[in-house]
Amino acid sequence: PNLLAYTESCAAIGNLMWNWRMLAATAEARFADVLERTLYNGINSGMSIDGTLYCYRNPLETHGPEETRGSLTDKIRNPWYSTTCCPPNLERTFAALPGYVYSTSREGLWVHLYHSNTLSWHLDDGTPVGFTQTTQYPWQPKVEMTINPASAKEFTLFLRIPEWSRNTSVTVNGQPSSVAPSPGEYLALRRAWRRGDRIELTLDLRTRVVESNRRLQSNLGRVAVERGPLVYCLEGLDQPTVPSIFETVLLLAPEPDESFRPEFRSDQFSGVTVLHHTGAVYATPLAEAPLYSLIEKGGRRNLSETGLTLIPYFAFANRAETSMQVWMPYVWR
Repeated sequence: PNLLAYTESCAAIGNLMWNWRMLAATAEARFADVLERTLYNGINSGMSIDGTLYCYRNPLETHGPEETRGSLTDKIRNPWYSTTCCPPNLERTFAALPGYVYSTSREGLWVHLYHSNTLSWHLDDGTPVGFTQTTQYPWQPKVEMTINPASAKEFTLFLRIPEWSRNTSVTVNGQPSSVAPSPGEYLALRRAWRRGDRIELTLDLRTRVVESNRRLQSNLGRVAVERGPLVYCLEGLDQPTVPSIFETVLLLAPEPDESFRPEFRSDQFSGVTVLHHTGAVYATPLAEAPLYSLIEKGGRRNLSETGLTLIPYFAFANRAETSMQVWMPYVWR
């Protein structure tokens, strides 16, 4: 269940390590996709934004002081636990991140993750090569890259195209790539690379609404919201006009991605993109609702529209104790 999910920070790190080894063994982009999702969400959520608190577990739902749930109203972020495996495990993972961005093989250079950085390394045959990325990913879709081999050299540059990026564009020195990008695969660009060659990658950051496997009964009739590699959630603090986030539903349009409005907030959580969406709240407060009632045709059940704001999951519980949920009930407009 989302409320009781253990989802330990160390387990997320183990997940990253396992998928890194599977990626190295198979060169299949699906393992890098899981690695990235785990990094941005299950691992990144483990440490508070200011670096002073951490999560031993990272549930997908919490009940804050505004909810009466007895022993389930535990504080998620704390400065100390009696079992202290998570803080050093998180810190060594963050320190090791540069080693997860690139790989080399006999064919050439592989780019697994996108982040502003500079690489100074060599190909497997010893040819020195430099590589730079300039980007505001995951908030913005464009990644600008420059490759600098010591001398003109033919090899393959492999760019990971995330499975969620359904509409991706790639240019080399301003010209469209001769090979079409495919979601969930590495794009292989083979040519004689020269110093200063430029590659521009534009990913599809449209918001996505996803459902889980039907065997997960806790999530039947619920959806989660993602944008790029990030999972989003509702926190009670961002819904001041709603008595409880557990009395809200998402109103989904036939094209759900078009109904979410992204907004970058530089002053919140050191800079994040939040999502605005139209939801609905039950007209009858939960405390006043009868034990049983007839469902209305169409499933709208006496709902009134309200604005909802979603934040990246990794930022949950960074301001105050409050309710939170990732998997949200929905109805169609």
